[in-house]
Amino acid sequence: MSDTATPHIGRKIERIRILKGVKQDTLATMIGVTQGAISKMEQSENVDEEKLKMVADALGVSVEAIKSFNEDALVNNIQNTFYDNSIQNLFNPIEKIVELYERLLESERKRVEVLEEQLRRNQQ
Repeated sequence: MSDTATPHIGRKIERIRILKGVKQDTLATMIGVTQGAISKMEQSENVDEEKLKMVADALGVSVEAIKSFNEDALVNNIQNTFYDNSIQNLFNPIEKIVELYERLLESERKRVEVLEEQLRRNQQ
C-alpha cells in the first residue's frame, strides 16, 4: 500500500469552483455540459485533459493551477495574510489626533509669521 495520496482532480475542481463563486449549473453552461456532468466530474478522481482544459478556461485558472491546488496551503496562506494584515491595521487614534494637531499648530505658526511680516511692512 502506498503512502502517497492520489490527487483528486474532481475535488480540486469543486473547491476552486466554490472559491470562485461559480455554481455547478453555471460552469456546466459555460463548457456546454449538464449540471449532472459537472457533479460527476467533481466526484471523479481523474478528469481527462480536454475536459480539464475547458474547466480551467471557464474558471479563469490554468490546468496546472487545478492540478497543483492545495487547500491546506490556501487556508494557511489566508490565515497568515489575515494575521499579517491585522497587525498592520492596528493604530492608535490618539497618535493620529496628536499628529493632526501638530500639523495644525505648525500651520498656524507659519500664518502668524506671515501676518507679523505684513504688519512690519505696513508700519514702515
